[in-house]
Amino acid sequence: MRSRVRVRSTDDETALPPRSLMPPVAARVVTKVLLVAVALYFVFPLVWMLFSVTKTDSQLATTSAFWFGPENHVVENFRTLDATTNGMFLRWVANSIFYAVASALGGTLIGVMAGYAIAKFRFPGRNLALGVITASMLLPTGILTVPLVSWFHTLGIVNTIWAVIVPGLVSTIGVFLGMIYVNSSVPDELIEAARIDGAGEYRIFFTMVLRILAPALVTIFLFMFVGSWNNFLLPLMMISDTDLMPVSLGLYGLISALNTSRPAVVLGAVIGVVPLIVLFFSLQKYWRAGLTAGAVKM
Repeated sequence: MRSRVRVRSTDDETALPPRSLMPPVAARVVTKVLLVAVALYFVFPLVWMLFSVTKTDSQLATTSAFWFGPENHVVENFRTLDATTNGMFLRWVANSIFYAVASALGGTLIGVMAGYAIAKFRFPGRNLALGVITASMLLPTGILTVPLVSWFHTLGIVNTIWAVIVPGLVSTIGVFLGMIYVNSSVPDELIEAARIDGAGEYRIFFTMVLRILAPALVTIFLFMFVGSWNNFLLPLMMISDTDLMPVSLGLYGLISALNTSRPAVVLGAVIGVVPLIVLFFSLQKYWRAGLTAGAVKM
């Protein structure tokens, strides 16, 4: 009988990394254990909230923290929440969605435009602008809140929707990420070819650059949406009208009030998290691609 000898092709040899580059078994086990522990750390509070909304106020202390109540009181807790807020809770959720979407959309466009200008154009003060943007990323947002309140009070737009939206339109992290993605994903040769063909700068940006950066735009949008949604100090100092409050500020008022049903407040927190969960899962394939955009240049 002829002996069959399997010849390994070149593709098979390059399909797997060298054995020396593979992590040892112990390192992989430790990595998986750490990832599971971190995942449980973030999941446990949400699981506790889902169990708590099914209970009454007295059952929170008498039943297991990680199991449902004897009876489902979700509808009752929502009615309590709606009555406690005088029917304003869903309005607060809608306000948060509006503020976050408006700030994220405008901030993403402005950030990418600024990042594109810094990455692809040479102008006086470019290095200074880049240094200021990089340094401002180290500043806590709370430091800028007091000057913003004073400035907006002078402009007469305190306690309006613009007091929440306008600060969200300018984000140093949006500009920085836009610059990084443009540098890594938009080749200079493509821009030069478009200019030679007679395309203007606006046409190049809006018809070419934005299409190339589509996954990166989703990533920047998500960063800015979450930042605007979780923003608490700015609305606290800018907004006093109940009709204009975001859900974070409204829940803070419920927590600080006396005789507030705790399961009702927890239910409000759960409802306030739902838009973020829906957004992340619906845009998952886009922002995951955006995180690695330009990582490998051909």
